[in-house]
Amino acid sequence: MSDILILYYSRNGHTAQLARLIARGVEEIPGMRARLRQVPPVAPVTEIAHPPEPEDGAPYVSRQDLHECAGLALGSPTRFGNMAAPLKHFIDSTGAEWASGALVGKPAAVFTATSSMHGGQESTLLSMALPLLHHGMLLLGIPYTEPALSSTLSGGTPYGASHVAGSKGDNAITEHERELARALGRRLADTARKLAAGA
Repeated sequence: MSDILILYYSRNGHTAQLARLIARGVEEIPGMRARLRQVPPVAPVTEIAHPPEPEDGAPYVSRQDLHECAGLALGSPTRFGNMAAPLKHFIDSTGAEWASGALVGKPAAVFTATSSMHGGQESTLLSMALPLLHHGMLLLGIPYTEPALSSTLSGGTPYGASHVAGSKGDNAITEHERELARALGRRLADTARKLAAGA
């Protein structure tokens, strides 16, 4: 089995829900397995320590997860049209992996959740894509051969999976958003499998 690392930060649970849907898509591809991980929150007061394991959700990510994965899906809620600080903080700490080329040639995808329809989904997805390009990863989006991409009235973009949570965070993930998240997981896993077979 080859692992696809699905790494995310989620404050209110919407990005975590997308991560689990992407994981379902990954595991629809024979021989592929999803490895769900999250990044810990950050705080302006450095004396605040977080427990070594989160109280709920996926375990915290380790450097070993990056080295062992066959592909990476990176997710974050939108913060002013950009990825959230905890995810950026983690990415900024991956200089050793960049220098060693640990992620070079591996496929990658991105996903996000916003409170509003025009809340910066695409710019957030692009902000997460930039460091992945610096790591030498092969970026994948969602092609328009996925029918839900042309039908969705909520989340889902060619740049990656997304969800519109609503201003109060009470919007359920729509059927189209579900379909597109799973499709992204399948595409990522299938690409990783083909790359491994050709190696």
